Amino acid sequence: MTQSVIHQPRVAWEAARAFVRMAAGPSYDAYAGRVLSRLGTEMYGELANTRQRLLEASVQSSDSDRFTADIEAGRWRVRLEDLLRSDPSLVTPLLELTEAAAR
Repeated sequence: MTQSVIHQPRVAWEAARAFVRMAAGPSYDAYAGRVLSRLGTEMYGELANTRQRLLEASVQSSDSDRFTADIEAGRWRVRLEDLLRSDPSLVTPLLELTEAAAR
């Protein structure tokens, strides 16, 4: 029997990058629906807040946009690490959301 080890900080980081990428992209609505169904209303609301901050930054300047995306990714990494610490069973939904963002 083969068992794999899940490195939660890595899962959180990859998911954070995916969340920020999708929050700024054209497939936001569909992705946000997936976040809602897998992680609930709190994470759905946070994704909407991220999208709003990214859109506001893109109006200001391209430098501000990149800086804001980096900050948002860091926020998501911490948020998702905390989430995984409190409920390790959420690894699977986070991996699915990360994979969905890659398509």
